[in-house]
Parts: sequence; structure tokens; C-alpha cells
Amino acid sequence: MSTYQTILVDAPATYVARITLNRPEKRNAISTPMRTELLEALRAHDHDPDIRVTVVRGAGPCFSAGYDLGGGPMMDGSPFYSAPGDGQWARQANDTWFSIWDLAKPVIAQVHGYAIAGATELASACDLVYVANDAQISYPVVRVMSPPDWQYHTVLLGLRRAMELVLTGDAISGEEAAAIGFANRAFPADTLEASVLAVAERVAGVPSDLAQINKRSVHRAFDVWGARAAIRAGTELQALAAHTATATANRTGLLERMKATSAAPQEQAGHSGGTLPG
Repeated sequence: MSTYQTILVDAPATYVARITLNRPEKRNAISTPMRTELLEALRAHDHDPDIRVTVVRGAGPCFSAGYDLGGGPMMDGSPFYSAPGDGQWARQANDTWFSIWDLAKPVIAQVHGYAIAGATELASACDLVYVANDAQISYPVVRVMSPPDWQYHTVLLGLRRAMELVLTGDAISGEEAAAIGFANRAFPADTLEASVLAVAERVAGVPSDLAQINKRSVHRAFDVWGARAAIRAGTELQALAAHTATATANRTGLLERMKATSAAPQEQAGHSGGTLPG
């Protein structure tokens, strides 16, 4: 298999590939090079007859802390052309995650520790999502900057849960993520890897010529329902938010502001969700 700088690729079982986001010192922050390598690996797997399914996980204590906001301009060296102007980054994010939907072979997210903002977009773009019971899933950016770049919440979770998460930015546990439909299932953290591998081996038991049609049939129905159009329609709203006084004021020191605005209300209310890691 190819050598990458930001990910690791291995084969833990027959017909199963595994991609590990490998920037633990940066909490697996999703940089543009990582996005590019992730997509390159997944596309290569589509053409590899010895791979039928891919698991995506994170190295170290978490799945991912989200987009690498401190790693330079996110559009530099990006894997897709996105028309310039307001909404350029949101359009880039949409093309990135929709491309996982459009792969022939299934992709499984294995989430432990925490997944924040852009990391939840990566996970939700995968075909199956399995989480540790104690994982923390959150999108705190909505409290200080904008709605999500890839607005999966409403189409995956329904109006009420989507509204609550987008208005509060609060974290949910892995158990709650499975209960509301963000994830397929939650497992104890110490059995997550083995449990996901068992699912992957089960999925890999179906030959790829049939599995890709099975996968496409679900996404095609989702498209007919308008899910893809609904998510993409949010790009202009994400761009509009950047012009608000709140976003302008919070642009400097964004990470610190997200930590500050996320922590106190959850701790005071005894909310089951967590806070941004320090």
C-alpha cells in the first residue's frame, strides 16, 4: 500500500482495509493534506479487488478535533476546485464529504474519544458509524461563528434533535449519538475496535459488485428525498454567517472562544455531553 504523511493504512482482516488519521499530536486535526490523502486512499480502495470495505479511525486519544484551523489556508492545495467567493469553503466541504457517499465501496467510521465539528462531518459522511459509549460528539462552532459547513444534522437526525444541537452546540455521548441516529450503534470503549472489525468482516462478505449497488440504492433514495440538495443548500447560509458581527468579533482566538462558550452551561446544567478538550 502507498505511503502517506497524515494517515496510516493497514489490512486488519481479509477484504478489510483500515485508515487511521495519524496526527495524534494535533488531535488528528483535518488539514487539507489529510483530506487529500484520505480521499486518495479511499479512491484507491475502490479499484483494489482485495478490498471490499474500509474502516476510518483516529490515532491516539480521539477520532479527530475537527478541521485544522491553525494549519494554514484550508483551500491551499485542496482536492477539489471550488468556485471563489462567499461560500467557497462550504462548497469545498460539501464536495469532500459527498464524494465518500459516491464511492463504490462502503466506508465505516470508528469514533472514540471525541469528534468535534468537521470530524463529525467526516463521520456522518461514512456509510456506517460506530462509536464508543463514552465518546463525545459536538459542533461548538455554532455558538461563535456559523452553522456547519456540511449541514447533515436535519437530514440525519430530524427537525427537533437537529434544532437542539445547532442552537446549543452541546456535546452528546456515544450512547445518545446511537439513540438519535448519528451512529448505528455504541460499544464499550474497550471493545469498540473488535466490534467494528466484526461488522466490517460481515460487510466484506458481500462481493463488491453487489455491495456497491446495495450502497447506491440507499443513497439514491436519500437523494430522491432531497437530502443532498438540503445539505448543499446550507452553503450560502454558512457563508452569510461569516458576515455577522458575532463571527467578526470571534474570528480572532476562535478556539479559545469555543472552549469558553461550550464549557460553563453544560457543567452548570449537568449535561451528559462533554466540553472541548483543553
